[in-house]
Amino acid sequence: MSMEITNNYSDYGKGYTNTAKEGNVTTSTVELKTTIGGTKTEQIKTGYSNVNDYSKYLQGKYSYMNSGTTSMQGVPTTVSVSGAFLKKCMNDPEKAKYLEENLAALPDCAKSAVAGCRGTLTNLSYSVDANGNISVAISGTSDPDGKIAKENAERRAKEKKAAEEKAAERRKEKKAEEEKAAERRAEKKAANEARTEMGEYTVSATGTDIKAVTEKIIAATSGTSAPTGASFDIKA
Repeated sequence: MSMEITNNYSDYGKGYTNTAKEGNVTTSTVELKTTIGGTKTEQIKTGYSNVNDYSKYLQGKYSYMNSGTTSMQGVPTTVSVSGAFLKKCMNDPEKAKYLEENLAALPDCAKSAVAGCRGTLTNLSYSVDANGNISVAISGTSDPDGKIAKENAERRAKEKKAAEEKAAERRKEKKAEEEKAAERRAEKKAANEARTEMGEYTVSATGTDIKAVTEKIIAATSGTSAPTGASFDIKA
């Protein structure tokens, strides 16, 4: 089972209470929405000169971001944020607030996914593209202990065995029929050979003169030549 959900970035507004600057980096105190419907006060930083430094700052707060496969609620999870969007966020407080608000909500979202999705989740994936669109993909199974798969495998094995036995029985019946037919042919052949060995024959002759017809019969059975003009059939 797999599913993908996409959420689009939207304008978050300001809502900053105070700011502090250290070099080019500005620390702002903001109110971030939480997954339970409230808000929490959080400090976010912007004004970085390069994406690498900004990424290190974010990973210090959200270790699961762009760190390969991690684990949330015991489920292998990946969280990836596009470098292009990080570049947009590092000097834009509104986008930075949007990003951190969602990164902070990830653990609770993963918990909700594990508790609310059917079956057992086997993979979670969160990604933020260059425009700030968030995609969530999950994979799972309704047979975590393999019981259903085992039962299905046993059923298929039984069905296969039954089909093979049925096919073998058909082959056996066909072979028996062929042997019986061969036996009948052999018996018929033996009977024909026996009749031949016993000298059995049938001779017929036709004509308009009884004496001539008789001579034809005698000639055919004795192996002598038939009278000129005679014709006859021998049926074995």
